[in-house]
Amino acid sequence: MTTRRRLLMNTLGTWAACGLPGPLLAAAEPGPAESGKALAAYSNEREFVQAVQRWRNASLQSQQRRRRELSMAQGAPEAPAMSAKAMAPAAADFKAAESITNVQTAGVDEGGIVKHAGDFLVILRRGRLFTVRVGGNRLEPAAMVDAYAPGSNPQGAWYDELLIAGSTVVVIGYSYARGGTEIGLFTLGRDGSLSYRSTHHLRSFDYYSSRNYASRLIGRKLIFYTPSHLQPRDERPWEQLPGLRRWQGTATPPEFQRILPATRIYRTDDDFTPGEPLALHTVTQIDLDSPELEAESTAVLGPAGRVFYVSQGAVYVWTSALARRSKTSLPDELRPEERSLSAVFRLPLDGGAPRALKTAGVPIDQMSFLEDAGGHLNVLLRESGQGEAMWGAERTQGSMVLLRVALAEFGDGRAAARPGHYRRVPAPAGGAVQNRFVGDWLLWGSANAGSWQAGDRAEPGWALRFAQPAEPQPLQPGHAIERIEALGSDAVLVGRTGADLCFTSVDLTHRGARIADRHVQPQAVQGETRSHGFFYRPVASDEGVLGLPVLGSRPGGRPGFHGRDPGAAAVVYLRQRALRFVPLGRLDATARPPRDDACKASCVDWYGNARPIFLGERVFALLGYELVEGRIDTDADGERIDESRRVSFAPRSRMALDGRARPFD
Repeated sequence: MTTRRRLLMNTLGTWAACGLPGPLLAAAEPGPAESGKALAAYSNEREFVQAVQRWRNASLQSQQRRRRELSMAQGAPEAPAMSAKAMAPAAADFKAAESITNVQTAGVDEGGIVKHAGDFLVILRRGRLFTVRVGGNRLEPAAMVDAYAPGSNPQGAWYDELLIAGSTVVVIGYSYARGGTEIGLFTLGRDGSLSYRSTHHLRSFDYYSSRNYASRLIGRKLIFYTPSHLQPRDERPWEQLPGLRRWQGTATPPEFQRILPATRIYRTDDDFTPGEPLALHTVTQIDLDSPELEAESTAVLGPAGRVFYVSQGAVYVWTSALARRSKTSLPDELRPEERSLSAVFRLPLDGGAPRALKTAGVPIDQMSFLEDAGGHLNVLLRESGQGEAMWGAERTQGSMVLLRVALAEFGDGRAAARPGHYRRVPAPAGGAVQNRFVGDWLLWGSANAGSWQAGDRAEPGWALRFAQPAEPQPLQPGHAIERIEALGSDAVLVGRTGADLCFTSVDLTHRGARIADRHVQPQAVQGETRSHGFFYRPVASDEGVLGLPVLGSRPGGRPGFHGRDPGAAAVVYLRQRALRFVPLGRLDATARPPRDDACKASCVDWYGNARPIFLGERVFALLGYELVEGRIDTDADGERIDESRRVSFAPRSRMALDGRARPFD
């Protein structure tokens, strides 16, 4: 009996023992694996190629009889992707800037659309980089440059993520034309100027997710997760392995230098399912301080469905595949249902060998994970899903459990999480689940996204002290739950009721979780659904200010979705004191039609175009091509935010046409 069949049968038995309504839990008894052992890598290139060739041959042999099933299975992007390398030493060193990005893990920066560096804000929008001077109480556009290599054709490329280390500005995009993750390197001058340095390609497939981000920065190390899909129709699928090249004005495959040897490709003892897409889930690290910016890659080979999460010490990749209904003469009640069979891999960032654990079920998104200080991995799971690629996070289904397992349980991939590692928790009736770990708590709820019509019924949420045996506590905010964020050690739930947008504070203490207060923003929806759209600045242990982009609500309207809603944007600000909200007002975009900016690339703001920004005591709103500064005043009527000044950094025609970096004058 194969390992996968043994896992499936044990899963069914334990599912019944736990009294659950369907097969979510991966409950295989621990195999012969020894705790603490790592995954095995392929010993050489020949062994890896032979393994892939066996899978390919088996897939082709069964292709005709499974054609219909294969077409319904999770697909992979058609266009292979390319490569990236790195840069040169930083010229002018900037002090570590105050973070303005709402990140999941402290100390792990995430690629965004605006970053703070010294006296400047650096902004990535519609294929261009901009700097705006904010130091010395100023607010002045400084420079602009194309976010891609001079003279290159940016068509078919999307430039979405920005990171800064010292004076090095890194732009991460994806080029369908050149086949891979594109990394552009620029130098930020002390005067705010931007000078192009180099462009590199990392051969990969499309990494796009509606919720996650492809890049991270820990210290001076860039970290990328990239999938490389292997398809049976490819005669030599192993030639799609990650490679790196420096852009020299052409895009020829031989320029790629492979950065993933077979001896850094790891696998479990599972057989690969013939006909299903296979993927190399690759983590690449690039040292920004190395003279030639060296890249090192590690990969695990498994099913194509994936969700990944980055802690300070490791990258976790959760892979999943669908086990289909058996074509046998067994009675219906004895046939296994469709389910997600999965495994979770831990790839340490110190270069050590990965470890793994067999599981089942699928995380909603990266927010479903927490590696806690006590040495446990905690993951909220749904019964089925296809991973987070291309809006997969919005389509998970079925019942839910919380997996909590000690890191010491991870090993060579033959063992599975045991029944005692899982806890059944309530599942929302609707889709588009939101979830977030806040301190000792896990919170989750649903936007009931089967319909976006105003007036959808509100779904309850839940809060659970994940390391304690207590039952989940229901939360009744009275509105949909479209966002969950931390307010220090407490939380806020954001979502619509009818045509209004609600903010509900949640008090999280050792005694329990309770609704504390609610603010209603009339006739509004979220202007940005990604995590980076929100920011909270604490000013005391029980006080702080939060900001969130909003759009005007319309009958039957849906939340603003990644900057594509044509409504006029604004950022609304609230102060919370002891979890009681004080509305401060909003900073609005200029109410005039946008002019033609001669956009050549990334002409849809997939990652949004509005952000609240807090720098010390100063408050800003990024609204498209405008940066608006506000001032929080107090008078007899209370506190409010008033606009103090604004500046437009929109490309002027002569700059937009030639694409050169010039100061704005």
